[in-house]
Amino acid sequence: MIQSEQKKVRLTFQERLLGTAPANNNYRKYVIEKAPVPDDPEVLDELETAPKSDEDTLITGFHRDADGIYLLDYQVKGFFKEAGNILKDILKVRALRSKLDNFFFVFPRYIWLAEKPDGIFTRPIRAQTPRGPRICLGHSEYLNPPVSIEITLDLLPHKELTWDVIYTLLDYGSRKGIGQFRNGSFGRFTWEQIQ
Repeated sequence: MIQSEQKKVRLTFQERLLGTAPANNNYRKYVIEKAPVPDDPEVLDELETAPKSDEDTLITGFHRDADGIYLLDYQVKGFFKEAGNILKDILKVRALRSKLDNFFFVFPRYIWLAEKPDGIFTRPIRAQTPRGPRICLGHSEYLNPPVSIEITLDLLPHKELTWDVIYTLLDYGSRKGIGQFRNGSFGRFTWEQIQ
């Protein structure tokens, strides 16, 4: 059996954390129609916990159940993969995103945040389209800082993907952040190893 090494860290958000799960009902229909297996229990379970909106507005939120709102492990791992893709040349690790995908894991599956969001943040979203620049309004559920989460990082043995690389990616989070509208400084965090 392959032995991995685990470390527990606490992330404390210093800026508002915006939800990323689409709450638009058209998105829900699209996912169900595109699922490779009709009525796939895993897909249906994730859609059941996704935020719901009665409006056809562009809104993102947090996954939720009776206990509150949470991030899923893949959302945090997605931060690591994005940071790895950006920092691969600085860290001198080829295909860092792929190595993170295959040798690095985040636990638990459900990362609890709070009972409910603090509100809805509305902002203009600008896009360059073939028809020229376009602007619409985006809406996201948010949590005000400070909010902390505790996660376990699991690393399989690899000569290039080391804890120093993982720590550098975590440091990048103080600049980039997790969640929606990261380029607007949302979701920035500090981190500390707690185990």
